[in-house]
Amino acid sequence: MKTYTTEQFIETIVGNIKKFRELKNITREQIASDLNLSVSGYSKLERGEIEITLKRLHEIAEILDVEISQILNFNSQTIFNITNSQGVQGYDQGGSYHFHQDDKYREKYIEMLEKEIQRLSKK
Repeated sequence: MKTYTTEQFIETIVGNIKKFRELKNITREQIASDLNLSVSGYSKLERGEIEITLKRLHEIAEILDVEISQILNFNSQTIFNITNSQGVQGYDQGGSYHFHQDDKYREKYIEMLEKEIQRLSKK
């Protein structure tokens, strides 16, 4: 198990929030408004300059439509299904696809993508 300092742990969490916000194409202005914060205040939170409370983390997870555990454990390789040297994980050398993730995560990812499609189609 990897050991983090408190600062590294907070930096990781706020970095993960930023990654999810960007993946979902949500601006700082939108999320700040939803949190009743100024853009400057939200930006300080996202940069780790002010501490994030559990209540605020819960609110952010709801806005981003993700589980808190996803924010705490964000892994871009899991989200994008990528491995470092083999391109897209799951494709064999013949081009056939074999899904390697647990069905639970695949279903959650599909659900997240469907919600994002719905959100974007409403614009």
